[in-house]
Amino acid sequence: MHIHILGICGTFMGSLAQLAKALGHTVTGSDANVYPPMSTQLEAAGIGIYEGFGEEQFATAPDLVVIGNAMSRGNPAVEYVLERGLPYVSGPEWLCRELLPGKWVLAASGTHGKTTTASMLAWILEYAGFEPGFLIGGVPRDFGCSARLGKSDFFVVEADEYDTAFFDKRSKFLHYRPRTLIINNLEYDHADIFPDLAAIQTQFHHLIRTVPAGGSIFYWQDEAAVEAVLARGCWSQRVALGIDWRAEVVSASGECFRVFHGSELVGEVAWEQTGQHNVANGLAAIAACHSVGVTGADACAALSRFQGVKRRMELLADIDGIRVYDDFAHHPTAIATTLAGLRAQVGEERIVAIIELRSNTMKAGVHNHALCQATSDADLVLWSQAAANPELAEAIHQSPTPAKLCDGPEAILSALPPLLTGPAHVVVMSNGGFGGIHQKIVDLVGNRQQAQEAPA
Repeated sequence: MHIHILGICGTFMGSLAQLAKALGHTVTGSDANVYPPMSTQLEAAGIGIYEGFGEEQFATAPDLVVIGNAMSRGNPAVEYVLERGLPYVSGPEWLCRELLPGKWVLAASGTHGKTTTASMLAWILEYAGFEPGFLIGGVPRDFGCSARLGKSDFFVVEADEYDTAFFDKRSKFLHYRPRTLIINNLEYDHADIFPDLAAIQTQFHHLIRTVPAGGSIFYWQDEAAVEAVLARGCWSQRVALGIDWRAEVVSASGECFRVFHGSELVGEVAWEQTGQHNVANGLAAIAACHSVGVTGADACAALSRFQGVKRRMELLADIDGIRVYDDFAHHPTAIATTLAGLRAQVGEERIVAIIELRSNTMKAGVHNHALCQATSDADLVLWSQAAANPELAEAIHQSPTPAKLCDGPEAILSALPPLLTGPAHVVVMSNGGFGGIHQKIVDLVGNRQQAQEAPA
C-alpha cells in the first residue's frame, strides 16, 4: 500500500511514517518545515519528502492519506484530498487500527515529561529483554530512532493530549487504549485548542475511561489536578507515586537516587540525568515497568545506563569551559525544572538561557509572568522577540533575572560574544528548529577559541 503523510516532519507523524515503512508500505509525505532530527531519520528510512503542500505531490495517487493535526482546512493538500475523495485517516486512528490491536500498551501522559518518561519505559523494557515496540515524540539516544515495531506484545507510546486532526478534535491519546498509564502532571497548556485546564482534565477523564479494570494508572499523589480527574471516576488499579513507590534523592542534582516499593529498598539509580523532574520521570517508569514483570532492581540497573533523549539537555559541545546544550523546554514549569537541575549540578558557574517562545500558548502570552519567574536559576536570559508576544517586554522588566529581548537568532548571536568566557553553560530552549541557532552558537564558540589560540 502507498501511504502519503501530510505533516510528515512532526515528531508524531515522522515516527508513524517509520512504522508504516517497517510494515512494508511505500511511504511518502510532505511538510513545510523540514529540519533534523526528524528529517534525518526519514531520509535514512528511505522515505521521500515533498517540500510544501502543492498538488504535484499527488501525481502518483496514494492508496491512503494520513493527515497530521497541524493540517487545517484551506491547506492546498488537504483541499485536494477532500475534493478528489481520496481515502484519509488521522495518525492516531491509523496507529490504533494497524498496530495496537493485541498489544499491551504502556502510555506516558501529562503536561511535562512525556517524551523522557516514554523513552525510559522503552529502555527499561529493552534492558529486561522485552523487545518492545514504541512511538515517541523524540529520539531516545539508547535507540537512535523515535519509533520501531518491536518483537513482543508490548508497545510504548507517548500519549499526547493535543487534538487528533482537523476532523477529529478529541485528544490523540484517546485512540491508544493503554493498559498501563502514567499521568505525570497536569497544567494549563495548548491555549490554541483548550480554553482552560478543566477542558484538558475532561480529555484525561475520557482517557481514564479507556483503561481496563485489570490495567493500572500511575500518578503523583500530590498533583491536585490529576486527583480531580481521578475523582470523576476510575475503574482501574491506582498506584500513587510518592506513596506506593517513592524516591529518596542521594545527590541534590538528582544524579543518584534510591527507589522504594512500599518500605522495601529495591535499587539505586546512578545516571547522567539531572533535576528532580527526571527523578520523578524515572520513578514513574520503574513503577510502570514493574507492573508488567520487570523487577525494581533490573529497572534501576537499566536507568543507570539510560543515555537520555535528543534535545533534552543534550550536550552539543564543551569548548574551553563553555558547554552548549539543546533543550526542548517551552513551558514555564519545564523551563524552571530544567534550569534548577542544571543549577544544582554546576553550582555558581554562569548559566545563560536562550529561549524561543514558539508554541501557540507561549506566543499568546498566557504564561508571561510565570515565564520570567521560571528563569530564576539562570544568570542571564536572552528571549527571542521574533516569536514573542507584545506583553513580554513589560513582564521582563519585572523579571528577577537579567534579561534581554532579541529580534531573532542573529541578534542573539550578536549579543553572545561578551558572555562566552568559561566556565559557562549556554542552554538553548525551543521546541522548533530556532533558525539553526544551536550549531551557530557551537561554531561561534569554536571560532573564538581558535582565534585565541592562533599565534600573534
